[in-house]
Amino acid sequence: MDGESTRERYLSVCRRIEDAKAKAGREHATVHLVAVTKYAAMEQVRELIDMGHVDFGEGRSQHFLKMAPQVQEYLDRRRTLGESDVPDHVRWHFIGHLQRNKAKKILPLVRMIHSVDSLRLAEEIQSCSNNADSPVEVLVQINPTDERQRYGIAPAAVRHLIEQIETMVTIRVRGIMTMAPKVEDPEETRPVFTRVSELFDEIKRSGVGGEHFDILSMGMSNDFEVAIECGANIVRVGSAIFGEKEITESVSTEQAEA
Repeated sequence: MDGESTRERYLSVCRRIEDAKAKAGREHATVHLVAVTKYAAMEQVRELIDMGHVDFGEGRSQHFLKMAPQVQEYLDRRRTLGESDVPDHVRWHFIGHLQRNKAKKILPLVRMIHSVDSLRLAEEIQSCSNNADSPVEVLVQINPTDERQRYGIAPAAVRHLIEQIETMVTIRVRGIMTMAPKVEDPEETRPVFTRVSELFDEIKRSGVGGEHFDILSMGMSNDFEVAIECGANIVRVGSAIFGEKEITESVSTEQAEA
């Protein structure tokens, strides 16, 4: 990956997604790529937008609150210059642990929150949103291996949490999200992804979450191909697109998976 441009890495990831779909017999499935900006410079984000990419993810609140307005300013400037191929907005996905005291600032800027892992967080989101006609879309984060240092709820508790959130009129559960343990060999993540995919299918068949429950978000730079083979329809890829070195100008010291 050394020496490759952001464009080359992005196109390589897109090809790998298509190859993984073909390998799994999912050629006609839609798999959304969320480009995670943890390691991204602003010019790299602009480059992807210019290529037509609109789904971006961030897991650090302060960094996100700095970057999102800069991205919107870039779109507005292009529009002012009369360019015709400018998207109205990008779709921001908040993928890290959302602190309850940051929810009010984060919610107006995001398309989806991938990391709801408690009833208390769901209640805070509910209290910060007041538009039942446009509910906040969320994913419930699962910790499939019970690692204490990871966020997420146990698989056995997922259905109950979804049922509780369903009573909140300004939140809509769209599916589930997970992160596999970091390992050298991506194949070692397959049992984890298979287990979560089976849980997703069980919940969907049960009717919990309703017709909108259709998103399985799993897979990052090291393991997204295995995740796709196991049924993921959103993958969250950062360093494989933007490179390994974290940008030092970040205003945040929060830790987030990417």
